[in-house]
Amino acid sequence: MQINGLHHVTAIAGPARRNLDFYGRVLGLRLVKKTVNFDDPGTYHLYFGDADAAPGSILTFFPWEHAAPGRLGVGETQETVFRVPAGSIGFWTHRFVEQGVPHEPPFKRFGETVLGFRDPDGMRLALVGVAGIEAEPAWAEGGIAAEHAIRGFHGVSLLLADAAPTAAILSDVFGFTEIGREDTLIRYAVRGAAIGGVIDLRVAGGFLPARQGAGSVHHIAFRAADDAAQEEMVRRLAENHGIRTTEQRDRNYFRSVYFREPGHVLFEIATDVPGFAVDEPAAELGRSLKLPPGLEAHRKQIEAVLPVLA
Repeated sequence: MQINGLHHVTAIAGPARRNLDFYGRVLGLRLVKKTVNFDDPGTYHLYFGDADAAPGSILTFFPWEHAAPGRLGVGETQETVFRVPAGSIGFWTHRFVEQGVPHEPPFKRFGETVLGFRDPDGMRLALVGVAGIEAEPAWAEGGIAAEHAIRGFHGVSLLLADAAPTAAILSDVFGFTEIGREDTLIRYAVRGAAIGGVIDLRVAGGFLPARQGAGSVHHIAFRAADDAAQEEMVRRLAENHGIRTTEQRDRNYFRSVYFREPGHVLFEIATDVPGFAVDEPAAELGRSLKLPPGLEAHRKQIEAVLPVLA
């Protein structure tokens, strides 16, 4: 059965060691892949996720040591939101105080408790307390008990001048349905997606356009079970919306196409296959630097320029 929803979110960060410390130690996410930016192999591409490295849990970063800060604006992902058990918001509020993480007081959104916070680069993040997920598998390391651990994405919010054209693609191509409205938010969700199944569209006409930099989301990726499912999505984009994607690109762990949706957010369609265990055992994910075959001959040169990770 085709399961839709988010596959991953990719963002821009500053120093790699700081990024690894925050997402690995402070948030307790699993480092599931340590590789390089295929288009800029002197830069890491770090993948964080859940215990199974499941689509819908993967947050990735291009950490550029001296990246200038980004500016949030129209045409960008405004907030990336994780799921935690409903009773764990108090734990996370206390942890953020202990760790000096900038955060907001908990508040309600669509009936759920939300805890907004920022990472060291200013990226906008949030935790949502979700009832009934306590028994889901959790990555329990870094001093965070399984009962409080993050369990994949809840979803993302997009900041747009006009919601309708983006909503049409979410519905027609990716299987999302509008399920509610609150203030300036329009919520879309997809059936069958336990994780990564929510997209909030926030209409904000008159804002400045986004400027990419540290703390910015570079793109969001939607799931396609395989090449055939991806091809069908590409066909619907072209025939129903007049949008052409890039050619398919092999990212080792998934195969991708990219396009700018009408609100100017960069969207990707990524296959679930072959997955992150294609080049190392599932139990050893993230322990060693993995390179695509075309870069393996340059390993020594690449390792010499990459910053040292603790």
